[in-house]
Amino acid sequence: MFDIAVILINYNSSEHSINCIRSIIEKTSNTLNYQIIITDNSSISEDYLKLKTFCDNLNSPNLFLYRSKINTGFGGGNMFGIQHANAKYYAFVNNDTLFINDCLLILKNNLDTNPRISIAGAQAYKENGDFLGSLDHFASPAREILGRNFLELINSKKYPNRKKKYTEPTQVNFISGSFMFVRANDFNEIGGFDTNIFLYYEETDLCIRLNKKSKFAYLIPEAEFIHFHGASTTKSLAIKKELKISLLYIIRKHYSFLGYKLVHIFLIVKYFFSSIFKPKNWSLFYLILIGAPLSKSLKTEQKID
Repeated sequence: MFDIAVILINYNSSEHSINCIRSIIEKTSNTLNYQIIITDNSSISEDYLKLKTFCDNLNSPNLFLYRSKINTGFGGGNMFGIQHANAKYYAFVNNDTLFINDCLLILKNNLDTNPRISIAGAQAYKENGDFLGSLDHFASPAREILGRNFLELINSKKYPNRKKKYTEPTQVNFISGSFMFVRANDFNEIGGFDTNIFLYYEETDLCIRLNKKSKFAYLIPEAEFIHFHGASTTKSLAIKKELKISLLYIIRKHYSFLGYKLVHIFLIVKYFFSSIFKPKNWSLFYLILIGAPLSKSLKTEQKID
């Protein structure tokens, strides 16, 4: 068994994947016994072959590349990867990241010595070195309607400051999905990622389910990495729609019907007025009006190559 299984997803971004893998190998201690598992989420042939050539040339017995015939999304791609994992810990690492220091060893040491920590994240920085928030509060009716800043103002213990630069391990609601380090047993016990979600809010859902079992999320600021924020996805109306589909799914799943309806009505009103000034948002407003069902997700548009 390995100490850690590092799991990456590649989707038409082999250059990022190659740089990410290089940084992991360069920064990770030789004392760690780890494997790197890459899920190619049905990239175009040229991109996949570029990544495959790189992996073949590395000739590492602990580096594995598997190709899915469909784009299974973030959660699905990671679940595809862990089927080939055999480790005490899973590290789900976005391919648009670069390690600054020995993140894997630092995170492993923290989880080894603190049984309260079930899932942990490192501190992210932008490519220019600027601080990047690496924690957030659970998606909830209170957060969506009242806002993050108000929640932090009225209860800073429950809702720690997202913009603060921490120096010590800190319990948080959830950590960034760009880098998640989790006990394999805990992850497996709750069934891993909810693959109903195609993109976005996967880390929220995962940490909520762990939290319900008294398994907590921590930010470990000593571990540091660079995140090319948004490089793995492009901003578009389709992506905005996917965000709302995932958000309303999470609210329906984890909160009362009343809580869900309050958020639903709030978003209807918000995007009705938004669409008046930005007519391109009318289709987004209509999606929210009908409840942003999973049947409208990009996931349902998959074709097998």
